[in-house]
Amino acid sequence: MALIPKVVGTLSLLMLLGGLNGCTTGKGSSRPISNASISIAVQAKLVRDHASHFPRINVETEHGVVNLSGVVKTDSQRTQAEYLASQVDGVVKVNNNLEIQN
Repeated sequence: MALIPKVVGTLSLLMLLGGLNGCTTGKGSSRPISNASISIAVQAKLVRDHASHFPRINVETEHGVVNLSGVVKTDSQRTQAEYLASQVDGVVKVNNNLEIQN
């Protein structure tokens, strides 16, 4: 039963991201991308990464600087999360504060 809220939350996030997709601008645009849009896009990218599965990562964005916090299982996952976050339009920098916990 604990899986159902995670699935519903993930689907809600992806639907919201899809709705905002038309509202955001790319790197070539003069309009800035909002911090909320960046955070949602990063979170969605992390959720979609089936190889690593990042259920416990918190994403906060301020002035395009993404702060990742939470727990991952390996250093490889920590690195992958930072890489994925850096690939999102509007991200200026990623502060990786993820902790490795087995």
